[in-house]
Amino acid sequence: MVTKALPFPTAEFKVALLVYENMLATSLTLPVEMLLAGEGFGLRHSQSCAKLKIELVGENNQAIKTQAGLTLTPDIEVERATKPDIVIMPSLWRNPRPVLRKQPGLVEWVNRLWHQGTTLIGVGTGVCFMAASGLLNNRPATTHWHYVEQFQRDYPKVELKPDFFITQSERIYCAASLNAFADIIVHIIHQQYGREAAQHVERNFSHEIRKPYEEQRYLEGAVDRHPDELIAQIQFWMRTNLSSPLSLAEIAQQFGLSQRSFTRRFKTATGVRAVEYWQQLKIESAKDLLASSNLSIQEIAFHIGYTDQGHLTRIFKKALGQTPKDYRKLVRKKLFVPV
Repeated sequence: MVTKALPFPTAEFKVALLVYENMLATSLTLPVEMLLAGEGFGLRHSQSCAKLKIELVGENNQAIKTQAGLTLTPDIEVERATKPDIVIMPSLWRNPRPVLRKQPGLVEWVNRLWHQGTTLIGVGTGVCFMAASGLLNNRPATTHWHYVEQFQRDYPKVELKPDFFITQSERIYCAASLNAFADIIVHIIHQQYGREAAQHVERNFSHEIRKPYEEQRYLEGAVDRHPDELIAQIQFWMRTNLSSPLSLAEIAQQFGLSQRSFTRRFKTATGVRAVEYWQQLKIESAKDLLASSNLSIQEIAFHIGYTDQGHLTRIFKKALGQTPKDYRKLVRKKLFVPV
């Protein structure tokens, strides 16, 4: 029997996805496929498993062509849509402002749903739908790194956490990236269909074991990882500049700190040395590129700021006990098993 912890109705689990022009099709297709896989596992193990109902909701009923060339037709226009358990706001290509101006009905619906008890999930710039509705005022949120500065200007009342990939405030979830969004969906599957279902989906949709959802989110009301805002800014810079040739001393200088002060403050704030944190970021990026790209190991080394393949191989083997080449072979042997 699947162990379940259900915050949603058991007879039907209704998930609505907003559709609009310039949306990133993957941020719609990925959660749908993951949720269907979770439901399939649940149905095989429990006759009382909730039936999944997925609905595409648009400002109107006109078909929408995504940037990927896929045409999506809303199942229902927002004026006639009924309350779902979860609503997902996919990410957008390019500037979200013009799209938001054309979707006043969706923005208002999102606000109304929150007050009716629906769980909201925004992905990347899709988070702007919640921000535009006012729901994120005085709440933590995150968004795609490229739009952090614009987001701060457009929504100054939001407590933006750009150094976190996931934020959670009651029933509001924000994901900065597609990978972080996938982690939220695994978390939702765990809540609805149980731990075994979540593990099943994670194994089949992930090229490696992800960091636990709880370890990478910012949870409103919890003690923040650290209160040093300058170090948090440096962490965000490090995450988004992995290929930088700057040394840690030069990074410290760039933020107005001496190397000694930077070293001390970083360790005090994070609990780890800056050099260890910097190296771990590079290793995680290398793991992702080894699994999901056809770049050579030499090219991956350059991409994360190392001058030669040998340097990457040495630190990779020390951290993971295997070479980058062996790691790539291992993760690519994991084949998707259909539900």
